Amino acid sequence: MDAFHLPSLISRQAERLSTEVEIVLAPPAIYLHTINSMVKDLDHVKVAAQNCHQKSSGAYTGEISASMLDDLKIGYVILGHSERRQHFHEDHVLLAQKVDAVLDTGMQVIFCCGEPLDVRERGEERAYVQTQLEQSLWHRSKEDFQRIVIAYEPIRAIGTGKTATPDQAQSMPAFLRQLLEDNYDTATANGVRLLYGGSCKPNNAASLFEQPDIDGALVGGASLQADDFMDIVRARIKRT
Repeated sequence: MDAFHLPSLISRQAERLSTEVEIVLAPPAIYLHTINSMVKDLDHVKVAAQNCHQKSSGAYTGEISASMLDDLKIGYVILGHSERRQHFHEDHVLLAQKVDAVLDTGMQVIFCCGEPLDVRERGEERAYVQTQLEQSLWHRSKEDFQRIVIAYEPIRAIGTGKTATPDQAQSMPAFLRQLLEDNYDTATANGVRLLYGGSCKPNNAASLFEQPDIDGALVGGASLQADDFMDIVRARIKRT
């Protein structure tokens, strides 16, 4: 399926669904403008960039700044995705700079966090993820968290189909909610949307969304099939 056919199918189906659940599409950068134009009349469908550069201007040939994305009226930028951390060696300091760049334009951040398998096997996943948030997000005010979505990616599950049980999936978002409450306050913690990003599929979406601290999903492979993606969206709508 070509790059425009898939979002076109999704947007046509989304038009007939409840507007209470927000749908965010995150295509490669060269398609952002076209797909954003496709969904501009659907208030509950937004577009996200998969990344941005931390500097607002300068000699960074090939990079895309947050201000450029803001010019396109892009709603969200995904930052800290596990693949960016692994393959492009993005660390906490760099991600903090990117968070600042996006929030300072007025756009929203989808901030990814999560632990690799070896960290989980050592039982250090909570400390690992806590450090990710402390080093890249905690410098922002509680008001800023109205524009921050946190997506938990258990890296061991991405692309493997080895989704955690619903109770296991709930454990880390519950911990993240408590971290937000401890560092800010209850209202801030309850206001932040927490997404689960570990092989969410149509056959497990409903059970994941039943968990009290999973507000949505960061969908990977299942988003490449419009019907599968929309089944996940429908599962989330049923929870509202």
